[in-house]
Amino acid sequence: MDKNKIFSTVDHTLLTQTATWSEIKQICDDAIAYQTASVCIPPSFVKQAKEYVQDKMAICTVIGFPNGYNTTAVKEFETKDAISNGADEIDMVINLGDLKQGNYEAVEQEIRTLKNACGDKILKVIIETCLLTEEEKIKMCEIVTKAGADYIKTSTGFSTSGATFADIELFSKHIGPNVKMKAAGGISSFDDAEKFIELGASRLGTSRIVKIAKNETALGY
Repeated sequence: MDKNKIFSTVDHTLLTQTATWSEIKQICDDAIAYQTASVCIPPSFVKQAKEYVQDKMAICTVIGFPNGYNTTAVKEFETKDAISNGADEIDMVINLGDLKQGNYEAVEQEIRTLKNACGDKILKVIIETCLLTEEEKIKMCEIVTKAGADYIKTSTGFSTSGATFADIELFSKHIGPNVKMKAAGGISSFDDAEKFIELGASRLGTSRIVKIAKNETALGY
């Protein structure tokens, strides 16, 4: 597979707690150079990054990250604030406790609320697959589809493990036609990236692919 095609699916990511503007600026430069799909960065850098990249690169940020247990009102405010600062895409974390206790209506309504706050901006829903049973993953495919989100996303990269091929295969069998898939966390080679794309993932959340292309040590997300 052509490497440019792989780059075009990458949300080039830096979400470490210690990230500095100089590091964010660098991944913005790299994303523009390699023409990735977006840069995925902390909310506190969105305004500065959007002013820096202007229309050269999409800005993605995270909401309720990484644990997902903020109230819906807080997540809604975060989303509106991020968009007002220039975010083009929102990656939200679901309330895993609600899912675990079978409060599916609350999970669905929260996604609907954030999609409404996004308007025509892209909403990706992080379900943290490493913490879920197969039945819960299938249920989330159904909920994300019904709620009208744009993507279902595997992982934050901050829990016990990241994306697996099996998760993307499972998603592809249970999501509706309106939902795309994002594999995120632990994608450590072009071969892995190609496999995820072949399985149907439209986006890849990773910092490593661009680092590999630059012959840098590929550690992290």
